[in-house]
Amino acid sequence: MGLQAVIFDWGGTLTPWHDIELAEMWRDVCAPHHPPERVEEVAAALHEAELALWRRGTDEHRSATLDDLFAMAGVEPTEALLATKFELWTPHTLTDPDVPGLLDALRERGIKVGVLSNTMWSRAWHEKIFARDGILHLLDGAVYSSEIPWTKPHAEAFRSALDAVGATDPSACVFVGDRPYDDIHGAKSLGFRAVQVRHQTTQAFTRPGLTPPDAVIDRIGELLPHIETWHA
Repeated sequence: MGLQAVIFDWGGTLTPWHDIELAEMWRDVCAPHHPPERVEEVAAALHEAELALWRRGTDEHRSATLDDLFAMAGVEPTEALLATKFELWTPHTLTDPDVPGLLDALRERGIKVGVLSNTMWSRAWHEKIFARDGILHLLDGAVYSSEIPWTKPHAEAFRSALDAVGATDPSACVFVGDRPYDDIHGAKSLGFRAVQVRHQTTQAFTRPGLTPPDAVIDRIGELLPHIETWHA
């Protein structure tokens, strides 16, 4: 019957991996919107809250939103501050140049295309990015953890992604991601095939006892031959 769907992680998968100093990023976000004497304090609170929520996602598989982050930090976000945050992150959100052609090729083969991202950002922010980069119309469904109770590797996150693209059989689907635990182990635990995109910090996200991927690639443009083999 071939493959029903290929579902992608976002950061580090559909986008090239970027090493980002989050504390510095928060200082840059806050600097235009807070008095100079308060920038370090506010940025540190936001950074600590973000790290705590990501740890909760990893340890408890519970999702979070930007509203949760600002509430935990005790900071009231303005629209101007949020706009600055989005603008400063823009260079790190650019879609890999190989992605549009890859998604076109999948759809030409009758394979649905989906996204499942652990993110605190809203759907609107992600769709703005995908529209900017010309791939929003190529997605059959997307699930953002900010909209559901769970994060990857929770099975319900992957089931939500299957539902979003209209797929019914995990074994007829492929998940593509960069993180050995959240993406690969989580997908394999539900019965997906899984492809890992390897980058320079991949090993930082591994842990003992994880299920290995079905294939490893160094860039997203190397995916299609594996898909063609399984689809046949």
